[in-house]
Amino acid sequence: MPPSGETILFFTDGVKFSLRDRAAVRKWLRKIASSHKKSIASLNYVFVSDAVLLRMNKQFLAHDTFTDIITFPGEKSPKGITGEIYISVDRVRENAGQFKQTFKSELGRVMAHGLLHLCGFKDKTEKEKLVMRSQEKKALDLRINLTP
Repeated sequence: MPPSGETILFFTDGVKFSLRDRAAVRKWLRKIASSHKKSIASLNYVFVSDAVLLRMNKQFLAHDTFTDIITFPGEKSPKGITGEIYISVDRVRENAGQFKQTFKSELGRVMAHGLLHLCGFKDKTEKEKLVMRSQEKKALDLRINLTP
């Protein structure tokens, strides 16, 4: 049962994609947040195409490159984390092949990555990237160990 007032929503914009087992994914995301002593107040995941995320990357971050994810923190809330996470389904699919992972595994890594940013983890420096990768692995292990 989610905490009162918590919202974790999933949207698509311009892509054919449907996230399966949404209740289990919400439970997993709450588990990631709580493992960092955080709670989730409002979190939106928006699944988009490469073209949409590239346009956003140029507009908001002045980066003219493809990316798999862009995370926008929301307003501070006493109830917990707020934010929007945009994920390129195209990029996740391509990266899964490149890294010899399943689409589901790579999607989980990217979804966790966005939430980890909202929990305060960064990935600009090499040291930060190592910490982020370690946290992504721990987050994926939480998913694997979910009990129904």
